[in-house]
Amino acid sequence: MKLRQMATAFISRDGHYIMMEKDKSRWFGFPFWTALGGHLEPEEISDPDTAVRREILEESGLLLDEVTDLMLRYVLMRQKDDEIRIQYVYFGRTEKAELVNSDEGKLHWIAEHELTGLHLSAVIREMLLHYFRHRDERLVYSGTIKAGEDEEAVMQWSELKDPQVF
Repeated sequence: MKLRQMATAFISRDGHYIMMEKDKSRWFGFPFWTALGGHLEPEEISDPDTAVRREILEESGLLLDEVTDLMLRYVLMRQKDDEIRIQYVYFGRTEKAELVNSDEGKLHWIAEHELTGLHLSAVIREMLLHYFRHRDERLVYSGTIKAGEDEEAVMQWSELKDPQVF
């Protein structure tokens, strides 16, 4: 079993979020949408904060001081074939409207109420629905997606909180 770690950022401005439209990827042969983010580099494996800041700059041109309130809100896990995928998801804000496209895809400002209607991965769609219900909580949640009884995708949520025990 292999391990893949990723860091993702949902950056908002005036009720809109930066989303990237991708034509396709090496895993999917169809267009889809994603937030800013990517894989952790080897030197970032124990530091997803550094990875997400690097990805924000590389994919949008936003400087570190142009992003405020950047906070880890989710650690998502899933198995895909022979990989366990761990995704660290951050939410933050910016006042800057102009973005710089990268080779990764085309950036758009998408209204919050339109996000879950985009062609997103199942784990990201479920995470957004959970976030919209719990956005005012300052907690980190872990979410695991699994196949339910009828093979449909089912998310399981838990607060990531130190139990203060050995």
